[in-house]
Amino acid sequence: MSRNSFTIYNASAGSGKTYALAKVYLKIILASPQNFKKILAITFTNKAVNEMKHRILNSLFEFSKTTSINDAAPLFKDILNETKYTFEELPALSKLRLKQILHNYAFFDISTIDKFTHRLIRTFAKDLKIPQNFEVVLDVDLLLQEAVERVIGKAGRPRVH
Repeated sequence: MSRNSFTIYNASAGSGKTYALAKVYLKIILASPQNFKKILAITFTNKAVNEMKHRILNSLFEFSKTTSINDAAPLFKDILNETKYTFEELPALSKLRLKQILHNYAFFDISTIDKFTHRLIRTFAKDLKIPQNFEVVLDVDLLLQEAVERVIGKAGRPRVH
């Protein structure tokens, strides 16, 4: 497997992104017991986060119960074909990785862009000179009112370059 620092998938709805992302994620975590703690997976919505987590955990569970190549899920077969694992190794390894993730679930981090950004800002709150316990408020009316007041407040003043 290549050691790229990051991979970006740009695809439209219904094109198989979740399948492709789950396959890549599974290949990475199967390679090492601590890899799931090192993956930053970011998506747009909570629904997509939940779908990815469910797909990964469910796949590991299904893989661990696979006893016949004929009954194996397509994702199982793809991973088997794209990795060095044998049919006998993959179910046992999947069971082990599932157990490791469940015992360290806080590190199984698939996040929305908003949640990741919020956590990043909170980490550097002191450096940014904002309170550690800041709150994000999405009051559109308040934001619009403040923007209008700022524009009106600048009206008639010369522009500074």
